[in-house]
Amino acid sequence: MKDEIFSVLQRVGRSFMLPVAILPIAGILLGIGASFTNPTTIATYGLGGVLGTGTPLHALLSIMSSAGSTIFGNLPIIFAVGVAIGMAKAEKEVAALSAMIAFFVMHTSCNAMLKIGGQILADGTIAPGVLEGTIAPSCGIMSFQMGVFGGIIVGIGVALLHNRYHKIILPNALSFFGGSRFIPIISTIVFLFVGIAMYFVWPLAQQGIFALGGLVTGTGYIGTLIFGIIKRALIPFGLHHVFYLPFWQTGVGGSMMIDGQLIQGGQNIFFAQLASPDVAHFSADATRYFSGEFIFMIFGLPGAALAMYHCARPEKKKVAGGLLLSAALTCMLTGITEPIEFSFLFVAPALFAVQVVLAGAAYMIAHMLNIAVGLTFSGGLLDFFIFGILQGEAKTSWMYVIPVGIVYFFLYYFIFRWMILHFGFKTPGREDDDEETKLYTKADYKAREGAGDAGGSDAGFDAKSAAIAKGLGSKRNITSVDCCATRLRCSVADSSLVDEKLLKATGAVGVIVKGTGVQVIYGPQVAVIKSNLETYLETAPAVEPEDAPAAVAEEKPAEAAAQE
Repeated sequence: MKDEIFSVLQRVGRSFMLPVAILPIAGILLGIGASFTNPTTIATYGLGGVLGTGTPLHALLSIMSSAGSTIFGNLPIIFAVGVAIGMAKAEKEVAALSAMIAFFVMHTSCNAMLKIGGQILADGTIAPGVLEGTIAPSCGIMSFQMGVFGGIIVGIGVALLHNRYHKIILPNALSFFGGSRFIPIISTIVFLFVGIAMYFVWPLAQQGIFALGGLVTGTGYIGTLIFGIIKRALIPFGLHHVFYLPFWQTGVGGSMMIDGQLIQGGQNIFFAQLASPDVAHFSADATRYFSGEFIFMIFGLPGAALAMYHCARPEKKKVAGGLLLSAALTCMLTGITEPIEFSFLFVAPALFAVQVVLAGAAYMIAHMLNIAVGLTFSGGLLDFFIFGILQGEAKTSWMYVIPVGIVYFFLYYFIFRWMILHFGFKTPGREDDDEETKLYTKADYKAREGAGDAGGSDAGFDAKSAAIAKGLGSKRNITSVDCCATRLRCSVADSSLVDEKLLKATGAVGVIVKGTGVQVIYGPQVAVIKSNLETYLETAPAVEPEDAPAAVAEEKPAEAAAQE
């Protein structure tokens, strides 16, 4: 039962990554556009001649700001489509279209019920006495303010319908509407009634969400600490997306009136304030769910990487240094922490426990210091510059990140160094054996399988994908393939066939097997790995070789060599 729940949550979590992936570019457009069209910024730096109203640059920046705001303003339907695509097992484009239709139908049904119930008047205005912010337009339809919850409900619901009925066979007279054509039809019917049901259910859910948001806010700094600890503790299981998203995007993360609109969710509040010219200081109560990440991602974890390098055996320092430098730079620039965390998670869980506590404390410290630096994806230098430095100290208190971060760097360094040496943890460069993980070449594979015979062709051959498929128990054993920002997320028929050693030989820094769910951690390049694996699974012969290569490396760059 637990394994089934994990598998479902894993699928839901990875489905969030497609809509979340658009947030960085939306945030950059909004961040740069809003910053340099703000009258205060223009006056402060004397840029009226270049950026003043009526100049071409001001027009371009205004367009950028509007484009970014539009994406954030339409996140519910973006999540509806994205989640449906992520959870659909086949013909994902049909699921996407069906989700969009279902979203409109659900909110139109809600609108009709609200008119019947008298909450929306005949002229389209909201009736007096309706709690402010509970009804708002969604894609032009006046309906309940569901936020991304509404989109997620639609996305999951449509995906379930799609996976169940996309191969349905109807009687001959109706056969044209069978198969994938049936999905938009059944989605329309189902979500017509879901919209009606929402009229009765959502007000209760809304009260619960607001109550939960009030509870989290009411716990103050302790609540922030608990949030940070839980989020970081879920990293190994890949379930952190499911946990933090409601705090970022829904009323669970708090609500605030900004420019006459009720905005829900910490991240949404930050970007609404960013677009408003009247905000003196961004709300630290909203950014408490992410501002602390800059402290341990830019400073803390690189300190841990340096400690592991200094603890490596002399003969292995070069290889360990390449691995750890790459991981540290990735963490600092983009905020992607898995390459560092998984370098010690499996060999020294105690170090990960320390990381969880220190990271959780960073969220709390940022909240206490009123640091209000926003982010789109994770706490790297790019987001820190755009949403911290560029917005000014007066609005963000970003300067506090520097001294606290320096303290964190040394804190991580000395704690990790002492624990590694004291307990003898086998972190990178301290392994017992001198075995070297070999990266096989295409020639190695063809020589082993006899594929180098005359007349053979290597067109389209992908040895690394072949190795991954073999590590997952063979092509036949793989039932689904997807990815998030750093992990290849697969479902398999029989998890006992998974070969963790072979998967790590393909460049993975960690493997997690839970029930039929398998997560293989590769880092930021995982999207390409996933795409290549999907192509391989579609084109590879039905009969697979018994021995797959560990990986392919016709030309081994320094970074790849460091990961051996």
